[in-house]
Amino acid sequence: MAEQISASPLHSGADPEPIRFLDEDGRFAPSGTAAEYAAELEGVTDDELRQWYVDMVATRAFDTECTHLQRQGQLALWVPSVGQEGCQVGIARAAEPQDHIFPAYREHAIARIRGVGFLQVAAQFRGLTHGGWDVTDPANGNFHLYTLVLGAQTQHATGNALGQLLDAKRRAGVTAMDPGETATETGEATLVFYGDGTTSQGDANEAMIFAASYQTPEVFVVQNNRWAISVPVERQSRTPLYRRALGFGLRAVQIDGNDPLAAYAVGRRYLREARTGGGPGYIEALTYRIGAHTTSDDPTRYRENEELAAWQERDPIQRFERYLRDRGAIDDAFVEQTAAEADAEAKRVRDAILTLPAPDADDMFAHVYSEPHPRIEEQRDWLARYEASFEEGAA
Repeated sequence: MAEQISASPLHSGADPEPIRFLDEDGRFAPSGTAAEYAAELEGVTDDELRQWYVDMVATRAFDTECTHLQRQGQLALWVPSVGQEGCQVGIARAAEPQDHIFPAYREHAIARIRGVGFLQVAAQFRGLTHGGWDVTDPANGNFHLYTLVLGAQTQHATGNALGQLLDAKRRAGVTAMDPGETATETGEATLVFYGDGTTSQGDANEAMIFAASYQTPEVFVVQNNRWAISVPVERQSRTPLYRRALGFGLRAVQIDGNDPLAAYAVGRRYLREARTGGGPGYIEALTYRIGAHTTSDDPTRYRENEELAAWQERDPIQRFERYLRDRGAIDDAFVEQTAAEADAEAKRVRDAILTLPAPDADDMFAHVYSEPHPRIEEQRDWLARYEASFEEGAA
């Protein structure tokens, strides 16, 4: 599944084969590039692999239900993650509880794994919350809020990682921040997820500059799903995206993003190196957005059916299921039970989202500033007068 770009003055020579452990049919057939990461899979049990499969199937079912809800006018918008579950589950399972994760807006599987309920994810797309969940609540696993501002989360993540670094230096009694100094062991890391389109945003590139300059304990994960809405990745970059990170001085690799084993192995290695002073890393996960960019998008207007069909054959859930069957870890009964439980969970979320109360209008003013502010009070008073004007007998 190597994704090669023909040689040009800007890009000469072949890139290494993307790291993978499963072939396109789900057979265990590691690429030559996977050898140095094979040890990361040692100790992963069948029970853990079964849970990965459950995570992926549950997320797909939830995703499908939310798409239906949006089409029925019950959600303002929905951002599907169909086809990208393998990368998300593999890397999320490689993270430790103390790590912080900054998502874009389609990391639904990661939200589930870190403890954020699907209902909380759906509620923000129904316009019932101002974020969806409390990041400071330990139950939410240091999983930060979704952002629709492309690239903003990369700077948030780098700032968080820089804070982790400074905290570690303070604990060690070190005050130096000299250029070129060895990175500091922090014991925790920061993950940030974004797509190929966001790699063209200034924020993402500025974040890599700071990460490299200060050797933050950070891993950038680019889910290259081939399309930035209607713009193909070939239009955005003359070279594979991971090469950009190399230019900033980050460790960088390209993986088969539809192989959860590869995502876990590389993610585990890169996160451990980040925590132990190895500095920032960058993972380009080659995957595909099987559905629309969002429910406001029509992908049939800009991509060919043949391309979609080819990537559907590489569906991460199908591939992983074949691998688990060959391994003897699952059978028909397990697959059927998992599908039934995922469907039931998705329907519970659907029913619950329709009964959630509307937020109090005053909530939108509550957390704009840390202290009372005259402009906010002015806006609050204006809204009260405006709503009162609709009351019976109002002048």
